Amino acid sequence: FYTLYDFASRIGGDRANVINLVPAGVEPHDWSPKSRDLIAMGKAQLFVYNGAGFEGWVHDFLEGLKPGSGPAVIEASSGIELLHGEHREGEDDHGHEHGEGASDVDPHVWVSPKSAIRIVENIKNGFVQADPANQSYYEETYDKLRTELAELDAKFERMIAAAPRKEIVVSHQAFGYLCRDYGLTQMAIMGLSPDAEPTAQELKAILDFVKEHNVRYIFFEELVSDKLARTLAADARIETLVLNPLEG
Repeated sequence: FYTLYDFASRIGGDRANVINLVPAGVEPHDWSPKSRDLIAMGKAQLFVYNGAGFEGWVHDFLEGLKPGSGPAVIEASSGIELLHGEHREGEDDHGHEHGEGASDVDPHVWVSPKSAIRIVENIKNGFVQADPANQSYYEETYDKLRTELAELDAKFERMIAAAPRKEIVVSHQAFGYLCRDYGLTQMAIMGLSPDAEPTAQELKAILDFVKEHNVRYIFFEELVSDKLARTLAADARIETLVLNPLEG
């Protein structure tokens, strides 16, 4: 999906042909590869996926690769301490279809600059593994990207530390890593999956949270229905703002 595509394009530069599998405007939670995608993935030299259970289809793809053939494989979230999200009523037992024993794992690691720094290192290592002849080039492009992310990280720390409010209300539970790394608290209208709608009791708890913490805005995402966010905002007499966590 787009975030990994952007990072890989920045590191690969003119030495790589990077393909974004998830089309623009498609919710990555819902996407699964078609036959042509599987063929392209099998022919690639490097395959990068998020991991942490985000791609429910990836296990079957990796199992289908013949030993000693196919692309080098990089799980971008490798090495990041994973969070467990709140399991909402209405979400199935497998949340994002995460895989065995991981139904409540929060896969949205890329939203935090601190996690993104580890992600781009993993992707850089994948390029070096797939194309060792150009290692110095990938190291150079990675260093530039890492520097930008480190500067963004420092900016987040300064600005959030000075913010009078640390509570945010969002459309779905995608900002756990951002909150953990910078001292924020998120209240999500929907669960880890953007189609896990809240119960009436949960909506009341969200409204109470908004009033208690004097929350002024509810953030919702472009590819997720804004109906509940706007209804809640109207009840609380506050505004809604579009917030896209780089998912599409």
